[in-house]
Amino acid sequence: MVFVSGMTARCPDGKIAGIGDIEEQTRQVCENIKSALEAAGGSMDDVCRVDVYLRNIGGRERVNKVRRQSFRSPPPASTLVEVSKLASPEFLVEISAIAVVSS
Repeated sequence: MVFVSGMTARCPDGKIAGIGDIEEQTRQVCENIKSALEAAGGSMDDVCRVDVYLRNIGGRERVNKVRRQSFRSPPPASTLVEVSKLASPEFLVEISAIAVVSS
């Protein structure tokens, strides 16, 4: 099992992707999850659960649009909640993931 905790829209160069754009931030978050899983020998297809934290629940449909492009069908089990703050005020979304990677 691989536990990917608290991925945000921070790019490899340290900058924050898509400031003010929830779809772009979600794409970067999914890319970060993908990179972490690949480093552990897995892929996005191995994800069985995600927890999604949004600064504004109104962005849910836009986040789900990107998630549908990133995860297999049927999608992993998920919980989505609105939170008042994330690690940086520029972050709009944070996602944790659990994957079962077969060796």
